[in-house]
Amino acid sequence: MRSKLAAVLLIPSVAFLVLAGVQTRGLVGQAGVLNGFAEQVTIGREITDVAHQLQQERDRTAGELAGMRVTGAETVRSDPVATLKPLQAATDAAMQRLRLAAEPLADADAAWRVTYSEVLEAYEQVVYIRSAIAPGVLSSGTILGNYHRLIDELLNLLAEPSPGPDAPALSDAVLRYVQLARVKELSARIRAQLYVAGRAGRYGPEDQVLLTDLRAQQLTALGAFRVVATADQIRRYDQTSLDPAFVSATRLEEQSLPVGGADPAVLPPTQWWAASEQRHELLRQVEAGVLEDAATQADEARGAQLRQTLLVLGGIAAVLLVALLISMLIGRSIARSMRLLRGQALRIAQLELPETLERLRTVSGGVPEIEVAPAVVRSLDEIGELAEAFVAVHRSAVSVAMEQATMRRNVNAMFVNLARRSQVLVERQLELLDELEREESDPDQLENLFKLDHLAARMRRNDESLLVLSGSETRRRWNRPVGLGSVLLAAGAEIEQYQRVRHDSVADLYVVGHVVGELVHLLAELLENATAFSRPDTVVRVTVRAVAGGAVVEIADEGLGMSPSVLAQTNRLLASPPPADVAASERMGLFVVGHLAARHDIDVRLCDGAPEGLVARVMLPAVLLAPPPERDVHAPASRRMLTAAVAGAVGAGPMARRAGASTGTAADAVGRVGLPVAGRRPDQPAGPRPVPTRAEDVLDPGTGSAASQTSSWWSRKGPPATASGVGKPAPPATPVTGGVNARGLPVRVPMAQLAAVTRSAQPAAPAPRHEPDPEAVGGMLSRLYSGVRRAEAEDDTREITMPDDTREIPVPPPGLRSEGEQHR
Repeated sequence: MRSKLAAVLLIPSVAFLVLAGVQTRGLVGQAGVLNGFAEQVTIGREITDVAHQLQQERDRTAGELAGMRVTGAETVRSDPVATLKPLQAATDAAMQRLRLAAEPLADADAAWRVTYSEVLEAYEQVVYIRSAIAPGVLSSGTILGNYHRLIDELLNLLAEPSPGPDAPALSDAVLRYVQLARVKELSARIRAQLYVAGRAGRYGPEDQVLLTDLRAQQLTALGAFRVVATADQIRRYDQTSLDPAFVSATRLEEQSLPVGGADPAVLPPTQWWAASEQRHELLRQVEAGVLEDAATQADEARGAQLRQTLLVLGGIAAVLLVALLISMLIGRSIARSMRLLRGQALRIAQLELPETLERLRTVSGGVPEIEVAPAVVRSLDEIGELAEAFVAVHRSAVSVAMEQATMRRNVNAMFVNLARRSQVLVERQLELLDELEREESDPDQLENLFKLDHLAARMRRNDESLLVLSGSETRRRWNRPVGLGSVLLAAGAEIEQYQRVRHDSVADLYVVGHVVGELVHLLAELLENATAFSRPDTVVRVTVRAVAGGAVVEIADEGLGMSPSVLAQTNRLLASPPPADVAASERMGLFVVGHLAARHDIDVRLCDGAPEGLVARVMLPAVLLAPPPERDVHAPASRRMLTAAVAGAVGAGPMARRAGASTGTAADAVGRVGLPVAGRRPDQPAGPRPVPTRAEDVLDPGTGSAASQTSSWWSRKGPPATASGVGKPAPPATPVTGGVNARGLPVRVPMAQLAAVTRSAQPAAPAPRHEPDPEAVGGMLSRLYSGVRRAEAEDDTREITMPDDTREIPVPPPGLRSEGEQHR
């Protein structure tokens, strides 16, 4: 999110910087141009100084050359050297000052540097020809032409500065002093021609033409200067032209003009040089003033451009800083809101909502009210609306979860209610089967009754499976430890094909009483799967061994087994059982095993058998094991734990007497029965058939006589009344606990102190029936009639009309139960 916000803020900033950079570049470039222009204009002082000194040297050299040709004497030839040497030294000094001033302009524009290089080249040529003046080996035109070339290059260099097309005023300033410098140069050349004629004593054939041309160029240059010059500059020039020295030189020059066809007069060289030199100095002063005006104007333009550039740069920096500051504040606000919203979303998605769902999934009582935290972002923008929408989604999810929890609780309550009702019916069915088995003597009918007995036991286990899936606990509890072997026998007694179960090795271990019922259920489901998914002619072997930290029960079958993927999926289901759903009805056994194992921290895993089939390993933790209890060796065994022969030997009941005594033992009888084979019924032993064994008979064998007692463990009826009339036996001397918790405190076992839970609810013998007393029955009916009349008097909306003020109470026929009893 931060990178995206940075990108959103960075893109406009970069665009602004690009535009500002373009603008700044233009301003900086213009400032650089003006700075270079000002430097080039400023160096014009040195350029005009060099040009002035060269003009002095050139004009005097021209006169000296003319004088040398006229006299031809050797003594005269030595005079030019002494005369020109100070002028040459002054020119060299001015040129050295120009070199020093031009060094900072080494990075100037190319045109200026090219012109400057041409100036240096022409100067070197002038220096070279100086040595040829005294010998007179070169002509005057050659020598003076080099001077003319150097001065022209200096004037070109003086006109080189250019401020660009955006500053015409500065261009005019350059043009002013350039035109004035040309006027001054033309005046110097006129002076040189008149000085040469004065030294020669005559005019040459082309001197008048050249003078006329020079005077015309001078007037043109002066006119151009007046066009571009300011009023102040023109005023200063006019004032200079009125100077007496300037006027004297002008009048002297006018004498050299031809008048009326007469030959022009030759001016005296000394007088003319003195007068013209004074006029030349006056022009130099005007030139310096015009040049100074241009330099000042260039400096002002440079300063103004620099100030404008700095102002624009400062404005751009200030605007950019303010924009960045505002963008950072807005970005931080948005980022903070998004960070808070993201944190709340992750907290809800990863912590609060899963914890709420888990809390609603595991709630045992009523569904609690769950408060949803308000939105952490309270702004009125889109982010605040998004936060409110997310909280609304969270509130809707919690509401749906609460509705589902309520519906699941109602469904579980419905399961519990149906299972309890079904258990009542199954208990009654088992009691009826007990009576039929005691009164039946036909072996075939007795075998069918045994099958119905096992079917009823399996139906009872299905009801308990519904209770487990609905989250309820079974009511079958013990207040004393039970042997693990007895638990395995009880689990085998609850399956249909119990004859195929073989106990190879069973360690002498005991299980705490409060988990016996659910452990029997867990093992019965595993044994049921082992027998159901293996061939009928194979056996299921059960092995129990003690290990470090508990005990391991292994149930091995020889069935088809499972593929690796299905086996891994089944182990995951057993390790983390999901809530009850449609799949629970299809694979109820595994779901029940998983939930029971999770309830008591029992590890159940399936693995491949050798060489075929599956092995179910049940790891019982040490907290579920208990030391062996004190045994009552005189307690009689349950009738269902004995074969019919043994039961008959101890006076078991009429069934044994009808079937006859058997001399074989129970083990011999079982050995003769053998395993069932698919397609035919198992062989029946010659002696009486064994009575079917139930789990309650295995787990509590000493609770009654062998003939008629049934267990109250499976019955809704309470314990029988004792002879003294007290309905409740004394509680055990030592409290029963379910181990200790993490803090070392004993864990209470619900209903473990109720001794009636594990004792028979049936009396040792059927209670004697007494005929009702007619008078007692009549009194009871009279009281019932009077109660009905009072109820009719209190409730006027209910009227029952009966003839002769009598009321008929419907009495169900014998053998039928009322609607209330049917739904118990």
